Amino acid sequence: MQERGELLPPDDALDIARRVKETYCYTPSDIVKEFKKHDSKPSKYIKQWSAIKPKTGVPYTIDVGYERFLGPEIFFHPEMYSADFSTPLPELIDSCVQSAPIDTRRALYKNIVLSGGTTMFKDFHKRLQNNIKKIVDERVAETNAHHRVEVKPVEVNVVTHPIQSYAVWFGGSVAASSHEFFECCHTKEDYEEHGASICRTSTVFKGMY
Repeated sequence: MQERGELLPPDDALDIARRVKETYCYTPSDIVKEFKKHDSKPSKYIKQWSAIKPKTGVPYTIDVGYERFLGPEIFFHPEMYSADFSTPLPELIDSCVQSAPIDTRRALYKNIVLSGGTTMFKDFHKRLQNNIKKIVDERVAETNAHHRVEVKPVEVNVVTHPIQSYAVWFGGSVAASSHEFFECCHTKEDYEEHGASICRTSTVFKGMY
């Protein structure tokens, strides 16, 4: 928005970005089609954000246009924003599943569970599921064509749920409230004696370094 010349109060810029993200952003299935939609009917798709400058008390209004879908697009085309990061989220998830034991992969593809506020974009789970499914289907088709074996289609399911925005904190609190937690956690005394390296070991994941 600043690059477009929208006059965002510097002291309030991050808060505005957060509020715009949570209020207006969504994930499209096709970014080219979204540009065309916004250009053909700007009055329908361009939103306005109104607030009051914190220091002067002067009211202001800014337009929110392409940013509505360009923000979430960083997960699917990160190279648009930084040359240092070029691997999209669907490929990262696929690589993670492929690194797991082969007999667990189908179950993992069926249970990709979203967690965190940024996964709450409208239609985020649909776009992620479709992109991962495309990668998986292409691999299956290539295997069937070149190795003359019949690999059954792989089901891909991205799971959304009611506590998605704070699932990590919820899971952590449940774990920390169990009796078993105190049998496997490191105490403050242990940490002070061994240092940060103690975090690389766990009685739950024995032998993990």
